[in-house]
Amino acid sequence: MANISPRKLRDDLYCYSYQQDSSMPLVISVLASLIERNLARNERIAKNCTWALSKNVRTRVFDCHETPDMTIQSYLERIFRYTRAGPSVYVVAYVYIDRFCQLYPEFRISPRNVHRLLITTIMVASKYVEDMNYRNSYFARVGGLTTNEMNKLEMEFLFMMGFKFHVNMSVFESYCCHLEREVSIGGGYEIERTLRCAEEIKSKQIEERSCCSQITRVLL
Repeated sequence: MANISPRKLRDDLYCYSYQQDSSMPLVISVLASLIERNLARNERIAKNCTWALSKNVRTRVFDCHETPDMTIQSYLERIFRYTRAGPSVYVVAYVYIDRFCQLYPEFRISPRNVHRLLITTIMVASKYVEDMNYRNSYFARVGGLTTNEMNKLEMEFLFMMGFKFHVNMSVFESYCCHLEREVSIGGGYEIERTLRCAEEIKSKQIEERSCCSQITRVLL
């Protein structure tokens, strides 16, 4: 497991190596931890306050019919694994999510909308940060959507944000500092717990596949 430290986060953002065997950038675990806590807080609010549910039809574009059976950590890892979007892309995506929530204060991140919100903001951020990008159809496959769904989410998001996607260096640095504080002040435990849970899930899946293969050999 990578060393959980603010310095490691900043090293990833500015000096990340894009080799095939590169480890997962720390920013992914930090972002997953932040969003997981935001989800938990919103679920507690929703249980006690019916008015906390978003009544804005436009923000419901991110709602899916069925809640995806994938953790935020796993989803972000999948996006990184197949798109190789740099660590700075995830910081800019975090900026976009924060701006979106400020523009639409009635919007609450939930298990029904978080995955579509993430793939949309990361794709838009990638187009802003990276020199070369995959097509929308590829991002759609990575995110588990159709190309039409991906195109619609992008278009809706662009207009809802008023096409204000510029992130200057001072803003970028301020969000980097926020993520660093997340690691140093108390987020480290959450990140380690998220990583441990992901590892436990993977080990259980390997055990289940091994058990199934043994049963198949016995039947044959």
